[in-house]
Amino acid sequence: MTVLRLVGSAGRRGGLACRLRRARGLVGAIALLLLGGCIAVPVPMPEPPPARLGLVPARFADLPGWGEDRHAEALPAFAETCARLRTLPPDRPLGGGEEASSRAGRVGDWLPLCAEAARIPPGDHAAARAFFERHFRPFLAQNVTPQPPDPFGTFTGYFEPELTGSRTRRSPSQVPLLRRPPDLVAVDLGEFAPDLAGRRTAGRVVDGRLVPYASRAEIEQGALDGRRLELVWLDDPIETFFLHIQGAGRVRLAEGGLMRVGFAGQNGHSYVPIGRVLVERGAMTLDQVSMQSIKAWLRANPGEARAVMWRNPSYVFFREVRGLDPNEGPPGSFGAPLTPGRSIAVDPQHIPLGIPLWLATRQPGQGAPLRRLVLAQDTGGAIRGPVRGDLFWGWGEAAAEAAGRMNERGSWWLLLPAGRGAGS
Repeated sequence: MTVLRLVGSAGRRGGLACRLRRARGLVGAIALLLLGGCIAVPVPMPEPPPARLGLVPARFADLPGWGEDRHAEALPAFAETCARLRTLPPDRPLGGGEEASSRAGRVGDWLPLCAEAARIPPGDHAAARAFFERHFRPFLAQNVTPQPPDPFGTFTGYFEPELTGSRTRRSPSQVPLLRRPPDLVAVDLGEFAPDLAGRRTAGRVVDGRLVPYASRAEIEQGALDGRRLELVWLDDPIETFFLHIQGAGRVRLAEGGLMRVGFAGQNGHSYVPIGRVLVERGAMTLDQVSMQSIKAWLRANPGEARAVMWRNPSYVFFREVRGLDPNEGPPGSFGAPLTPGRSIAVDPQHIPLGIPLWLATRQPGQGAPLRRLVLAQDTGGAIRGPVRGDLFWGWGEAAAEAAGRMNERGSWWLLLPAGRGAGS
């Protein structure tokens, strides 16, 4: 783990000043009391090597289920990628992290492909398939550290939930969605260290230093009260917690109408899945974990629910998103509206945002193959690694059911413009 030192490490305990020197991989220190003083001896521990993407050239015939997909159904998502690309400078690299940007080329390389895709008749699956086969080359994605290379990873799902609430507070049981605080400072760590490209954190400035922002527990106990940050008041605290995980949603207002809300910022704390917390507590086994089972436990244990949710210190701030068609998905991190079943969240450190990928995994909870062309159009705090994706299922009850149960192993292939790829 690379430590970005933003604040001093000297502290004072019981009148004795002890300076702890932070080291790469430091997990603890042995304190030796000598002559009334305090000596902190760092104990470095070996770290696992960082994940790294490896690409293996493949043929379309190698992609399981390639000939069975309805390829034209991916073209609307590809068109959304193209609409976003047309707003960017042609010489801008397509990728986010250094590893990703070296493979996908520049925006200008994609614009001719966008123009040709726009001429394909809607629903013409054969023409769509021929387009991708003619202009792209597939590369199997692998995590090449640690050895041996591993082409398998985890694929989960997410959706746009619908909640009820009001613009003004109507009940003491309601909880707020908060706007982004003016003092929240987002940091792109890649601007400070190339090996952290695509990674971000956040905090606030105190006496010229960036310090951690308030955690979920601190915010929900009043750390930001009185700052008039309330965007909307929601009726269900548990559904509100899961809205923070999804990052976008719809709110049916008591005053009438529908409010769309989207991600506006995050407090910089690492995301901790509370399903893992419940497994550690013995409340359920790993194979029982799903959004549905977690919600059921929280509702059945109201006295412990808040403390368990506070174990996840990550907190998301929201904004109202206006002008969206009700039949349109929320905008993803790439800036394009998400397409149900065809948009996927990726780790931009490894996977360039905007590109098509061939996904081969399983239907959630069913075991049947799920093989389809998808577009990398979003990111997520828990989406980390070269073979890790989060499929957007849409909105409504069916989407919630599929997304909540999806936790499958699988592989994917990056579709890169012909002439680019491994070693490009």
